[in-house]
Amino acid sequence: MKFSVDSAGLTDSVNWVSRSLSTRPIMTALLGIVIDAQKDVTLSASDLETSAKSSFNAEIKEPGRVLVPGRLLTEISKALPNKTVTFQLEGSRVLVTAGSAKFTLPTLPLNEYPNLPNLPETSGTIASELFATAVNQVAVAAGRDDSLPTLTGIHIDITKETITLAATDRYRLAVREINWTPNDPELTTTALLRARTLADAARTIANTKNVSISIAPTSNNERLVGFASDAKTMTSRQLDGSFPPYRHLLPSETSANAVIEVAKLLDSVRRVALVTDKTVPLRLKFNNNTLQLEAGAGDEAQATEELEINYNGEAIDIAFNPTFLTDGLSALGTAYVNIAFTGSNKPAMLTGKSKADGSADTSFRYLLMPMRYAS
Repeated sequence: MKFSVDSAGLTDSVNWVSRSLSTRPIMTALLGIVIDAQKDVTLSASDLETSAKSSFNAEIKEPGRVLVPGRLLTEISKALPNKTVTFQLEGSRVLVTAGSAKFTLPTLPLNEYPNLPNLPETSGTIASELFATAVNQVAVAAGRDDSLPTLTGIHIDITKETITLAATDRYRLAVREINWTPNDPELTTTALLRARTLADAARTIANTKNVSISIAPTSNNERLVGFASDAKTMTSRQLDGSFPPYRHLLPSETSANAVIEVAKLLDSVRRVALVTDKTVPLRLKFNNNTLQLEAGAGDEAQATEELEINYNGEAIDIAFNPTFLTDGLSALGTAYVNIAFTGSNKPAMLTGKSKADGSADTSFRYLLMPMRYAS
């Protein structure tokens, strides 16, 4: 095997597939990245749950296929000078040269590498930037506790031309609706994918034009979901278990509404929250077009701040986890937030507004559970 490629193309492909490398492999081969040089060069990596491939054009002088340590190749590709990179297999080692920089990589047993799954048939396409934004908005609410695997996922609900993404860790719920172009206009299906996997893929494809989404039929034992954009593909097995029903949690009526500039509210929350930790709630009092923020009590450090806001409805005295509140505000991506209440001891719903007197954008909804606080 021998080929040459520009360093930027190599690094981009290595970064894509390295996200699927196994950190605790059940076999040594899964530590590696497969380099397959034929008509073009294809890199592959897998942890048996997620598999990724990326192809790039190269000047191939001798075709071949080899398995090299993935983490080492990733670090080397990032450090290479901006010059043409040459790969050459010499015996059981791969020589990597870029200008005066030279590296020699050991090889791993290629015959032990598993066969990677094929991408399922394409279900439809969507603008990459829109998909990436939607995934990032809901991923903040996904759980981090691997002992509750279904809550670490993002639920994908496809109904014809609408995709609804949802994630929850039981303390907040994020829901985003987006439109896409399905191959079958009557398609209705669901999938549950690990949030970290989906967020990694979304970040990488955000700079491309469109992404194809492939969801294998429910009769498929592997239960795969695939993504393809340009010369990159990824497949991931769905999480086991059922995502909890959530639509009934979204309030249809409210008793009070606050409209606040997001940047000002974020600054205030972060300042007042300096005296708290993750277990200490941030108290918010809404009344008469004012918001009073409080944190700390008794002999502990305390902080207060007051904001002028647009408010209508009954007085609300509520408390939130400050980190969860800032996550939701940051995910909105709008200049103003509309906070809808149904009571001081019930969840509040955040939606975005481009203008203070404009209508709320309900395509993204962030439901936040209140916390108890010391009186």
